[in-house]
Amino acid sequence: MDAEKQLPSDPESVRDVEQGTVEIETVTPQAGLLGRVLRLEKKLGFEARGIERVPEALRDRQATFADYAQMSVIWFSSNITANNIMVGLLGPLLFGVGLVDAMVLGALGAMLGALGTAYLGTFGPMAGCRTMVVSRYTMGWWPNKICVLLNLVIELGYGLVDALLAGQILSAVNGGGMSVIVGVIIATVIVLAVCLLGIRMFHLYERYAFVPQLAVLFVLVGVAGPSWDVSSPTVGAAPDRAADRMSFFFLCVSGSLAWAGSGADFFVYFPPNAQRSKVFLSTTVGLGLSCAMTYLLGVGIGSGALTNAAWNDAYNVSVGALLVEVYRPLGSFGDFCAVVVALGIIGNNVPTIYSAGLNFQLLGRWCMAVPRSVWTLLSVVIYTVCACAGRNELFTVFQNFLALMGYWVAMWLALIVEDELLFRRQRDGRSYDWSVWNERDKLPVGLAALAAFCVGWAGAVLGMYQSYFTGPLARLVGDGIDLGIPVGMSWSALVYPPLWWAELRYIGR
Repeated sequence: MDAEKQLPSDPESVRDVEQGTVEIETVTPQAGLLGRVLRLEKKLGFEARGIERVPEALRDRQATFADYAQMSVIWFSSNITANNIMVGLLGPLLFGVGLVDAMVLGALGAMLGALGTAYLGTFGPMAGCRTMVVSRYTMGWWPNKICVLLNLVIELGYGLVDALLAGQILSAVNGGGMSVIVGVIIATVIVLAVCLLGIRMFHLYERYAFVPQLAVLFVLVGVAGPSWDVSSPTVGAAPDRAADRMSFFFLCVSGSLAWAGSGADFFVYFPPNAQRSKVFLSTTVGLGLSCAMTYLLGVGIGSGALTNAAWNDAYNVSVGALLVEVYRPLGSFGDFCAVVVALGIIGNNVPTIYSAGLNFQLLGRWCMAVPRSVWTLLSVVIYTVCACAGRNELFTVFQNFLALMGYWVAMWLALIVEDELLFRRQRDGRSYDWSVWNERDKLPVGLAALAAFCVGWAGAVLGMYQSYFTGPLARLVGDGIDLGIPVGMSWSALVYPPLWWAELRYIGR
């Protein structure tokens, strides 16, 4: 940053670093163990700051068009990747939705989910706080930890899926000579290197990572397009068709909405005068467009796999093998494109694991004392081990995991939106005192938010449609319809205002 300050040598200064009131420049040995770790990170070029708030003084400049463009590019580059193609595959292959129906629903779902992530993203420049720190102002100190844990499940789950898909593609290109595990390790090592360096390297990487991805995906459209079944119908009786279309739509919403828990993490160093509307638009365009494009590709390939015997055989091996088979007519160039697709998944995994390292710090004060880089390393180890152990169940794990994670994010998002629009603006403007981000006694207790969150979960369970459970509301349409997101979100939104009013009246915060 342009306005860096020198850290004094006394131990008190380390607490200043933890509160985010100073920038790390030099730390003497007298500052204690944490001070030495921060100094080492600075020497190695790592981002030393974790969840500590970035003060306005350290980002006091005018927001430019380049800033908003970078915001959009971050999201586009992170999601123009093969893991999102998997979401589109589920339309024809799991729900039996025809190509035209699935493409329309996929694109609309991607954009709707992106709106939620974009809203959370606007808090980054405004607050200088990470997403789950902002969440404390609605959920309260202790209830917010539940959301942090759920967000970690999303981040490590996506890390697992990304690494495993990359490993499958690399193994398939090699004809099975290289195991999936080796491919997983190759992908995770690159992710770890970028994440350890921190936000500067992350922004630099994502600025250019989309270029080769976009090129090889356009090649994919050219080689795969003739095999897409453009006349494929949505199968089943009328109620079943309606249920399957709606279930696939909300699955696509979950794909882009799942990023909401990280929405502000990447924007905390941007100037505080950045316009919220432009931050919102930049995120919506970058995230929504990239997810929509990859969903459409997945839908097309999925429709082709139902009629193309070679694709279907490859799909029965793995999703990675299917993507390699799609490129097969191009020979060696097709293998090269498949390798680029595999390595491009790293672009999705970098922001995921970067945020995971931050989320671990929110689990407790002792967790905050452990540097972000250590938690990043632990995150990579966890998802790598899980990916290697569960490499034969990728598709099943993914389809169950993604929809379930969308439930809690939708409910949590509804509470934050209502908190700002209905309560904070009515009391005294926006009423966010960002300086108390780490002071438990000055943050809301969170009883109202916790109760509303639990009520929402009850609604989500009643409306969920998964392979392991179908709620009574979900059974009302066809063979089952996934209503977990709309029911859970609406129930939380309905009960939160009166509960929050009571908490303000009787507790005062």
